[in-house]
Amino acid sequence: MDVLACIKRVPDTGAKIVLTDDGQEIDASNLGFTMSPHEECAIEEAIQQVEEHGGSSEVLTLGPEDATEQLRTGLAMQVDEATLLRTEGEEWSPRATASAIADAVRADGDAATDGDSGEVDHDLLLFGNESADTANYQVGVRVARELGLPCVAGIKTLDVEDGTAVAKREVSGGEEVYEVDLPAVITVKEGINEPRYASMRAKMQARRQEVPNREPAHREGAGAFEKIRLEAPEEDDSEAEILGEGPDAVARVIEVLRDDVEVL
Repeated sequence: MDVLACIKRVPDTGAKIVLTDDGQEIDASNLGFTMSPHEECAIEEAIQQVEEHGGSSEVLTLGPEDATEQLRTGLAMQVDEATLLRTEGEEWSPRATASAIADAVRADGDAATDGDSGEVDHDLLLFGNESADTANYQVGVRVARELGLPCVAGIKTLDVEDGTAVAKREVSGGEEVYEVDLPAVITVKEGINEPRYASMRAKMQARRQEVPNREPAHREGAGAFEKIRLEAPEEDDSEAEILGEGPDAVARVIEVLRDDVEVL
């Protein structure tokens, strides 16, 4: 089984986001970067599926040269290969991102089948359900559409057997169960597994491992949205009110809750 996990380099989710003066980009000069928690789980799921069924795992991202850092994290987690679709650092739309990933998947398939156009060499394409920065929920679904593959989103349980993926999505009061033939696209949610910790030794080995670069074509397509500007959310400067300590605060808490209910 060949499994591809697709990730995105995003600003540290606990950091304060500052915009550039023109409102077009995030000022990254004082930011750390990471990957989305959902995508860490996608990497772990790729590794586990290969450990169970054999084959190979790969991690891929579209982004600047610095995104190699996140790919090396995947390698340190014991993914077999990594690929960077290198950009100049600008934010690509979900449509353009999906097109670039689909092109890369087709290219891999063509290489594996001596140029038979349109073949998909991977059995599973795993994505995080959404990225931690823009949370568009679109890239995985758009890749599936471009490649003509079945797609199930928001998955918390995944089992593969005899060329079929059984994917389960949590819903109120139970779960939905989907069976799809492979190859397929699955977007996973945090909690589908517990991502492994990459040891220092594994990180050092990952730093020496080659990460191939490709230059993807930017295909936006007709009718694409155009970014006007970014806006940071307003900060809440209101002061916190201490209602009391221990059991003595109960009466005041009840009073505040009762006032809030009356307002609603």
